[in-house]
Amino acid sequence: MHLVIAGCGYLGRALARLSLSCGAQVLGLCHSQRSAEELNAAGIPARTADLGSADSLAEIARDLPTGVCVVHSAASGRGGGVDAYRKVYLEGMKNLTQAFPGANRMLFTSSTSVYPQIDGGWVTEASPARPDRETGRLLRAAEDVSLAAGGAVVRLAGIYGPERSVLLRNFLTGESAIDVRTEPPATPDGRWVNQIHREDAAAALWHLLSVVPDDAFRGSIYNVADSTPLLQRPLYEELSRRFQLPVPPEAAPDNTRKRGWTHKRVDAAHLRATGWQPRFASWFDALDYDPELVNSIKNSIIPAK
Repeated sequence: MHLVIAGCGYLGRALARLSLSCGAQVLGLCHSQRSAEELNAAGIPARTADLGSADSLAEIARDLPTGVCVVHSAASGRGGGVDAYRKVYLEGMKNLTQAFPGANRMLFTSSTSVYPQIDGGWVTEASPARPDRETGRLLRAAEDVSLAAGGAVVRLAGIYGPERSVLLRNFLTGESAIDVRTEPPATPDGRWVNQIHREDAAAALWHLLSVVPDDAFRGSIYNVADSTPLLQRPLYEELSRRFQLPVPPEAAPDNTRKRGWTHKRVDAAHLRATGWQPRFASWFDALDYDPELVNSIKNSIIPAK
């Protein structure tokens, strides 16, 4: 398999490492020369490319065989607003489908933030996905581009792993809060948190590219989340017990969050039915069994001397 990973950041690098270990030929596309050099030094072939430029991607495509697999896993960047979402996600997906019209498989990594539900219920791929934010609507438009091209879409829960766990970092630094909504539907114990470990997310992408048959891939949407959504209050009470720190205070929901404020449980049974299973069935499993997770987060918040 020849695999092009457009956006070789936190998740893309994990997918590249996994794909290379399975015998694939991989090319990572990076926005900056520095990132491309770092990837090449780490043994991951990489080139610079601008997803917002059709010419940039066409130049890449000319050097590759037909029938490659393409994964769009680029991020809009920290603080990326509507313009960044439009360029990276929507225009980027359009440009990829145009540059690689003969792609064997095309996969767009979206987000479970496209589900706006606040009733605490389960959401599946059949649930309404009508975001109330322009950024979410741009994600949905990019999804449609992939689906129209015969590609697939994955909707990822919050990604965490070594050196990256907003949930744990905020708890350890005292920045967490239990999102208590008093008006109906009330959330006396806070909202549901849905997550997926980076390595499990990468394994899900590789599974879809290499195992799932064409008729289950083309034009399909898959949620990617672990098996155990966590409700904030009991989650923080357990963290309080483990780390001997106070339970975070209650606060009104923060509607300015990048992923938006929602209260839902993400069901990934559709993907599990194809044979994929997360290594870490819950976030607490990762705290217990990923040897890098806790220490990497602790080290990231210790002031440099």
